[in-house]
Amino acid sequence: MLAEPLFIVLSTAAVIGALGMLISRNPVAGALWLILTLFCVAGLYLTLSAEFIAVVQVLVYAGAIMVLFLFVIMLLNLGSLPLMEKMDWKKGLAFALCLIVLTQLVFVVATGLEMLPAETGIAADAGSASTIAKSLFTRHMLEFEVIGVLLLVATVGAVMLAKRNFV
Repeated sequence: MLAEPLFIVLSTAAVIGALGMLISRNPVAGALWLILTLFCVAGLYLTLSAEFIAVVQVLVYAGAIMVLFLFVIMLLNLGSLPLMEKMDWKKGLAFALCLIVLTQLVFVVATGLEMLPAETGIAADAGSASTIAKSLFTRHMLEFEVIGVLLLVATVGAVMLAKRNFV
């Protein structure tokens, strides 16, 4: 009863926050818009009865990752972004149309390869920690390991870039 209006409010706020992040000229303001978007996504998880994922969303992304982003922005002492040339409306329209065609192409390929999940009801304990852990460490173990290796490579790359002397 309350889920639908809450979903509409949170999804609208998430889209506004995402647009604010993209339009913002100041990197710190853009990061704050992103924090708003992440909180709205956590609220959307709550409307789906996935409390564990909502808490992890707030703690990890809106908390730790965004503090790291703000720290890097302040460490690099970034000012406002340089002004872009006047954007042609034809280029913007072409970009939007390309995104629509790409989305349709991905949907058609995923449907043809039967990669889309079957339409089933959401289980009551779908958002619990034990269900997520069981799925993560059984069915999705390879993906979990690949993501771990990618994060390790990204960390090593960030350390190597930080050690380099900038002139």
